[in-house]
Amino acid sequence: MHHDAATQVWQTHFSDPVAVARYAEGPPRFVPGFADLHRMTRILLAERAAPDAQVLVLGAGGGLELKALAEAEPHWRFIGVDPAAAMLKLAEQTLGPFGTRVQLHQGLIDDAPDGPFDAATCLLTLHFLDLDERRRTAREIHRRLRPGAPFVVAHSSFPQTEDERTRWLSRYAAYAIASGADPDQANNARAAVDASLSLLSPEQDARVLSEAGFRDVELFYAAFTWRGWVGYA
Repeated sequence: MHHDAATQVWQTHFSDPVAVARYAEGPPRFVPGFADLHRMTRILLAERAAPDAQVLVLGAGGGLELKALAEAEPHWRFIGVDPAAAMLKLAEQTLGPFGTRVQLHQGLIDDAPDGPFDAATCLLTLHFLDLDERRRTAREIHRRLRPGAPFVVAHSSFPQTEDERTRWLSRYAAYAIASGADPDQANNARAAVDASLSLLSPEQDARVLSEAGFRDVELFYAAFTWRGWVGYA
């Protein structure tokens, strides 16, 4: 998948105005511990990043993790990157006064400044990219980080044999319904994930990070069909 194709796949998920308007209520229903994922991300970054860190946030559209990080760390500054213009506009609205510490860029990782950055995050994003583009994106994030800088990544990642995939996708939908999502919406989301996302097993995902040059890659988050790791440049 080349740059333009990756942008197109990503944008198709976030081009519907209704979906964009309802984005803030979606992740908490589909992602167990969504607010806690943001809290853990901040803790993991702050272990290594200075109080005045420059942080790269890939997949920043919507602005939810940007706002959570900016609230918790009053002196961090952020570069947020996302290919979907509507989602970046939503991020501006979400950030409100915190936006003074955030620069937003439309595009993929190639459109981010070279840094070097003191930390980086990529939450609920890499599953939109196929394996080759995921590897390239991880390498490009690594290239923009200072040596030893932390990188936190979390996205859809679960066992991928046919039986396992079916079982876990059923649980994904069931969790969303139990969290208050409309059952039709949840089952449509399940079908879309099954049909369109380039899903990897957790072992494959961790290998992508290691092969991109990240050291000491550790799993810190596992919740139904979601996994999160921290690694260091």
